[in-house]
Amino acid sequence: MAQRLLLRRFLTSIVPRKPPQGGWASLASRTLQTPKYSPGGLTGTPSPARTLHTTRVCSTTFNVQDGPDFQDRVVNSETPVVVDFHAQWCGPCKILGPRLEKMVAKQHGKVVMAKVDIDDHTDLAIEYEVSAVPTVLAIKNGDVVDKFVGIKDEDQLEAFLKKLIG
Repeated sequence: MAQRLLLRRFLTSIVPRKPPQGGWASLASRTLQTPKYSPGGLTGTPSPARTLHTTRVCSTTFNVQDGPDFQDRVVNSETPVVVDFHAQWCGPCKILGPRLEKMVAKQHGKVVMAKVDIDDHTDLAIEYEVSAVPTVLAIKNGDVVDKFVGIKDEDQLEAFLKKLIG
């Protein structure tokens, strides 16, 4: 829903509601350009209407897509991983998730966070004996080294992360 709203706002900011004089074809030829390939990557002339700059963001939090993704990004990770087993319908999960993400981001890459929706990945929840949500596991070198169930305040989360990092 939020993505649709953002897309709608973006599109209305670059495309006027009424067709310009000469129709939509003239608008497309003036503001939209096809990127051209060059050895350094895609290039194009910036549009006079808008210029969009992107940067590569190194995120410390990711959503687990499936079992092999979990194996690759969590179990085989050289960096310690905090795994947040949560559910969309879980009230405490909605409080803990952002709080935990904020605390993990403060560690500047010393630890990463994986989010696992138990409704989408029941096999992982069963494998890691998740019986309630939120359940948070600390995984280092493929082994579960610590765990808690329920909501924690920022001081408790900081202690949990410091223990994991070592």
